[in-house]
Amino acid sequence: MHPDNLLIIADSDHDADILYAVGMFVPDPFIYLSLGGKGHVVIGDLEIDRAKKEVPHCRVLALSRYVKLLRSKNGKNPTLPEIAAQILRERRFRKISVPPSFPLGYARELRDCGIKVKVTDGGCFPEREIKTADEVKKLSAALMMAEVGMAEGIHALKASKIGKGRQLFYRNLPLTSEKLRSIIDVAIIQVGGFASHTIVAGGNQGCDPHERGHGPLRAHEPIVLDIFPRSQKTGYFGDITRTVVKGRPSEAVRRLYHTVAEGQDLGITQVRAGAKGRDVHQAVLDLFVKRGYKTGKRRGHMEGFFHGTGHGLGLQIHEAPRVGPASPDTLRAGHVVTVEPGLYYPGTGGVRLEDVVLVTAKGCLNLTKFEKVLEI
Repeated sequence: MHPDNLLIIADSDHDADILYAVGMFVPDPFIYLSLGGKGHVVIGDLEIDRAKKEVPHCRVLALSRYVKLLRSKNGKNPTLPEIAAQILRERRFRKISVPPSFPLGYARELRDCGIKVKVTDGGCFPEREIKTADEVKKLSAALMMAEVGMAEGIHALKASKIGKGRQLFYRNLPLTSEKLRSIIDVAIIQVGGFASHTIVAGGNQGCDPHERGHGPLRAHEPIVLDIFPRSQKTGYFGDITRTVVKGRPSEAVRRLYHTVAEGQDLGITQVRAGAKGRDVHQAVLDLFVKRGYKTGKRRGHMEGFFHGTGHGLGLQIHEAPRVGPASPDTLRAGHVVTVEPGLYYPGTGGVRLEDVVLVTAKGCLNLTKFEKVLEI
């Protein structure tokens, strides 16, 4: 559990810890204090009525009251750290724990006000790793948004025509990564999600796992679609990847795809409570080597399987636990992780498949429902 005495100063649109603590989106930085296990929110008049309704588990304090008090003392408008220090002094606290991401400038201001600052070990809320049944529902809803986007993207690819030079055309216009990404993202917005940096990478562009993709899409080569929207309502993320070919893939692409699919199946069977993240990853890597797909640097670029098998998913797109070569994590029941192996070889292209699973005592439950089909 988090420390009894904890301070976070951040906006909950971007900071997962303060969103987890209060459960309310606020676009500007505000103060969250946990003192003796009781939460306190110090917030501006613009948000205070909403906070009283949406954050009933915390005591809501008016920021304006402390601005007025400290301005009368010092003759200037106080900063958020100065206000936090005032509240701590009123309650006779002289030291406070803060998250690892706490700004250095804020920490200096607190120390100038006589408050000792200690960085939490292991983050503010280690319990965030283990998802409750309600959180699994929220993650599943966000994953469904990702699947809606995937369905629209694949529908557009199916409806596209193959033109000169293998270029794809959609509604008589060239189909580019940018156009297909916009089709996916709009579909996600329409079901209440927010999509950012959606990946639509064709051909050799798909060999860079985080290349967003640009320019014309072409037939007969793999296109990596990686979609990870955030629910506008809850802040939880979905995450899905499929690799498809419009037209007829080469035999090399087919073999690459089926090997990745086999590796993903193996990874999913390895996921269970008690499994070590690095062991799950190594099992997939060993399979790929056995199938003839080595990982290493060639002509100055990495090829093969050179990223982790998966990561935790929640209020952040990448969070603990990790499933990769250097992972120190042991999987526990209630973890929600991705399983997303990939193989990448310039000249053939990249293939990645990703599902989201809930770790259980005896194995895992695949939360992803979307089909896997290479040829469309």
